[in-house]
Amino acid sequence: MKIVIAPDSFKGNLTAKEASDAIEIGIKRIFPDAIIAKVPMADGGEGTVQALVDATGGEIVSAEVCDPLGNRIIADYGILGGLTTPKTAVIEMATASGLPLVPRDKRNPMITTTYGTGELIKSALDNDCKALIVGIGGSATTDGGAGMAQALGVKLLDKDGKDIPRGGGGLKYLEKIDISDLDKRLSEIITTVACDVDNPLVGPRGAPAVFGPQKGATPEMVKLLDEYLDRYADIIKRDLGVDVKETPGAGAAGGLGAGLMAFLGAKLKSGIDIVIEASGLEQEIKNADIVITGEGKIDSQTIYGKTPIGVAKTAKKYGLPVIAFAGNIGSDSHVVYDNGIDALMSIISYPMTLEIAMKRSKELLADSVERAFRLINLGIKL
Repeated sequence: MKIVIAPDSFKGNLTAKEASDAIEIGIKRIFPDAIIAKVPMADGGEGTVQALVDATGGEIVSAEVCDPLGNRIIADYGILGGLTTPKTAVIEMATASGLPLVPRDKRNPMITTTYGTGELIKSALDNDCKALIVGIGGSATTDGGAGMAQALGVKLLDKDGKDIPRGGGGLKYLEKIDISDLDKRLSEIITTVACDVDNPLVGPRGAPAVFGPQKGATPEMVKLLDEYLDRYADIIKRDLGVDVKETPGAGAAGGLGAGLMAFLGAKLKSGIDIVIEASGLEQEIKNADIVITGEGKIDSQTIYGKTPIGVAKTAKKYGLPVIAFAGNIGSDSHVVYDNGIDALMSIISYPMTLEIAMKRSKELLADSVERAFRLINLGIKL
């Protein structure tokens, strides 16, 4: 029997690799001779770097960058290993420009910048990477990727030919975009963006209106940022010949989606699809007998681009059964059965506090997997 183990992380508790290891323990108690293929997964958000590094035998790299407020911090990204070609870096923008990096009382998208994300990209170039995978969830910014572009050599100029200030508010002064000093190595780079939202840059569903308030924007800031980004998009179209204003996903991460498309020629793609491709999951599934997946919580929202469904749909290409394990199973989780998951199992064995469940998570996951495979073994005997 060949079993593919492909869970996401159990957020705030187990990494995808740790979850994979616990699942393997449970299986081996019943089927010690089973062939196990562990492929840690993620959906483009938090944990994507670690999952892809673990799945490919890659490495974590650190770089000194600016946080959203301009303070110097150390941020990590990954370089994929194995037979991955071309040499690929995977970056989570939130490690440099994420909301958790900004104290609640200092959250202000008029001044927060994606400059640090650009510095991470530059570090990847310095490490001779020829492809980038960029996860753009969890941003503290609404600058349209302007800061990222500045870090890579783009000149965003005001009416006097001077650099505009960083942050979404700085776009008020933008008059011209000069890419003559844009890092030349970017012309050889393939950039794929993990993006699971289809919001345009501006308007009622745009970056300021939908995501601005959670980043500290007042109603007045939302109005101003929408005006600034609208004009920013017009100048991008005029000076670069790229129309990003209405492109689905351009509004992701405060408009970083638009900036990556405009300055790096990036293509936006579902996060789970990117991870499935980069991790080689489908190659492992092709000759497997059963697939195991899971994450911390599974409910009706799981069917919208989350890891368990992405894994299940891949498994169904080959007619394979799929079991998913979760710490929390929502009352509306039955919808996953119509989306490729055949059985859904809770790892909780008795009433317990969240603190206890998290402390014992590896043990609970291994034990629940053992129970499931005892049933499978019973079915085989019948």
